[in-house]
Amino acid sequence: MSDWDVFAIKYADRNSRIRGDSFVFDDNHDQPHPMDYFMWLLRQGDRLILVDTGYDTEEGARRDRPIRLDPGAALAPFGVTPEDIDEVIVTHLHYDHAGGLHLFPNATLHLQAAEMAYATGPCMCHDTLRMPFTADHVCEAVRRVYSGRVVFHEGDGEIADGVTVHCLGGHSRGLQAVRVRTSAGWLVLASDATHFYENLWLQKPFPIVVDLEDMLRGFSTLKRLASRPELIVPGHDPLVRHIFPEGPAPHISRLDRGPTGTIPF
Repeated sequence: MSDWDVFAIKYADRNSRIRGDSFVFDDNHDQPHPMDYFMWLLRQGDRLILVDTGYDTEEGARRDRPIRLDPGAALAPFGVTPEDIDEVIVTHLHYDHAGGLHLFPNATLHLQAAEMAYATGPCMCHDTLRMPFTADHVCEAVRRVYSGRVVFHEGDGEIADGVTVHCLGGHSRGLQAVRVRTSAGWLVLASDATHFYENLWLQKPFPIVVDLEDMLRGFSTLKRLASRPELIVPGHDPLVRHIFPEGPAPHISRLDRGPTGTIPF
């Protein structure tokens, strides 16, 4: 059984946020609280699995959230082009995680059935629930279904030896985390099951939520899945780039060897 290399790839950030955007009932709600945007690459020999796709320049302009790197170009330090990616785990269909699906034309998607049902169902009649989704991204996922390139999972599922997905819900109905066997132990890419270390470590929910009970229960599941809490990687925390060592380029952090810094909670 071979371990996987795992990398966090930053392609955007948003520094105009406040703590009230990140935590429910925060005492310092008006204090600045920046956010990084990541996708993740799993590598085992010649096999590559991309976790999420980021979003592109057009989506950044539409939401006034510009990107720093095109998601395809962000893979260049690995000698990888978007066409080389043939498997993508989509943690959920929000714009910043599925907004680059069209950039990876050869990829088969791994998606929770609950997420597709949510993103195409009656909940999308509500502006607040629809806000994190973009119809074009959801339609791209539907097109992959009709071309036979979506593998649906219901709850826990195995993608490869040493790579599993686990439906947690909470932030989005079919949000899934990814568990990966590494040399440091079982590492969990939490995606938006915990945006920041503080959400998890201090049990402080994120405000964009479809089911608060599922979100809180998901915190416990993340801890159960990881070999130790330090191997749970949040989906948007700038601290990731300080806690884990730099990878083959400044916008990449290497996760599979474990953290070299301390989580300050």
